[in-house]
Amino acid sequence: MATKIRLQRHGKKGRPFYHVVVADSRAPRDGKFIERLGSYNPNTNPATIVLDFEKALDWLNKGAQPTDTARTILSDKGVLYKKHLQGGVKKGAFDEAAAEAKFATWTEANEAKISGKKSGLAQTKEEAKKVALAAEAKKKEEKAAAIAAKNAPVAEEAPAEEEVEAPEATEGAESTEETEG
Repeated sequence: MATKIRLQRHGKKGRPFYHVVVADSRAPRDGKFIERLGSYNPNTNPATIVLDFEKALDWLNKGAQPTDTARTILSDKGVLYKKHLQGGVKKGAFDEAAAEAKFATWTEANEAKISGKKSGLAQTKEEAKKVALAAEAKKKEEKAAAIAAKNAPVAEEAPAEEEVEAPEATEGAESTEETEG
């Protein structure tokens, strides 16, 4: 019986949620499965992956073949790298301690990459929030000015006309000074 590690779709239309399962390759996509290894939620940013590391590694060692997407998920969590390192130990390329050290280094780098992405997304979200708040404040000020102009045109018309007449009088005085000089 050929086994596959694959995704089993759940969730609403347009909002998928997947279970990572081991199933017979002849079984339908959402049908009978042998064992559930974890879940994958692509709706979050970054995608949320919950995986039983030891079970997945055990099934890979037993010969279960992952699908393309499942392979990406297993690679992201380090299951395929751990299997690769175990193969190197079996061949005698390095010992178990060196393999564990390499895997620990890789795990730290992977966690740093994920936390960097999360912090970058949070920072981008905060910047977008600040820009939206500034735009909203500007719009509010413009609206308040428009309402003030609409409510007080009668009181401001008389002073506005006087201000317009006063500069004309000063312009005439300036022009006579220029002709005299």
